[in-house]
Amino acid sequence: MIEAEHLAKRFGTVQAVRDVSFTAPDGRITGLLGPNGAGKSTTLRLLYAALQPDSGEARIDGARVSLADAAVRQSLGVLPHGAGLYLHLSARENIRYYGRLHGLRGAPLESRISELLEILELGEVGNRKSQGFSQGQKVKVGIARALVHQPRNLVLDEPTNGLDVMAIRSLRTTLRRLRDAGHCILFSSHVMQEVAALCDEVVIIARGEVVARGTPTALLQAAGTATLEDAFVKAIENAAGSVEGLL
Repeated sequence: MIEAEHLAKRFGTVQAVRDVSFTAPDGRITGLLGPNGAGKSTTLRLLYAALQPDSGEARIDGARVSLADAAVRQSLGVLPHGAGLYLHLSARENIRYYGRLHGLRGAPLESRISELLEILELGEVGNRKSQGFSQGQKVKVGIARALVHQPRNLVLDEPTNGLDVMAIRSLRTTLRRLRDAGHCILFSSHVMQEVAALCDEVVIIARGEVVARGTPTALLQAAGTATLEDAFVKAIENAAGSVEGLL
């Protein structure tokens, strides 16, 4: 389970995250949805301790997030925006490097790498350098790195960005399998179709705040709209009206 409690983060004069609270439960896919600049990526970085909040708290399985806490790091897998592979390393070497960072060694590590290459359909490129990989292949290797230590919680920052239709379908299948196995999955997106197709829970952020949250069905009912896109737009417009009313 991943929890955000009144998270806030400022960069100079910019209030990137103002007040974000939500829970992403186990065995569910939770989508963090919002327009560009809403604070989605900053929120995720606060949750996996790439940034420290100015106020508020992030928790993983009840434990406060801290880079100094090895148990928290073991329970969390992260795919940052852009995947961030070491391009001079092969897919297998990229995954192995991250496995070693998590304390894995020898036969158990090599077995886990082979398992992930098979699950993510990367067997044919496992020993190729990442330099020439398609965007879909890069994302899959990034997910394999995030999963190598078998974490219960997974944080993905815009995982479908730049993927073609077949790669997106393959990724959806992978994420659903992980959800059905009991994993907590939290991912950010500004692509409405992905959120509608994948998510059990949705959190909508605007101007660094949560403006709506719930299941897709609950959001549609609350907004009185027929599509998630219309519900999203209505939530953003209502939030903008509330801010203007305070000025």
